[in-house]
Amino acid sequence: MRVAVVSIVCLVGLALAAPAWAQDPNLIEQGAKLFTDQKCTLCHSVAGKGNPKGVLDAVGAKLSANEIREWIVSPKEMTAKTKAERKPPMKAYPNLSKTDVDALVAYVSSLKKK
Repeated sequence: MRVAVVSIVCLVGLALAAPAWAQDPNLIEQGAKLFTDQKCTLCHSVAGKGNPKGVLDAVGAKLSANEIREWIVSPKEMTAKTKAERKPPMKAYPNLSKTDVDALVAYVSSLKKK
């Protein structure tokens, strides 16, 4: 019982903390740099730069940070879950550190069409 309570408290804490880190300008900037460095624009575009078949301009308003994270760390599973049909399917990035994934999530979450 005690483990369950501690787990719930931790999950609630993480859920409440997520919006704070997602809005961190330094983390967003780091994520934007990683987006470029990882050549994400080969398949995606932001503000008209990159592949127009994968526009991400408003994705932060459509997907939660957790959904964005899952697309980055488990694209095969997300493709199946969402029944995405885009070809080629998104590739996995197994060598990204947790910090890098957090930065990419913060950046992509910040993409809300104005």
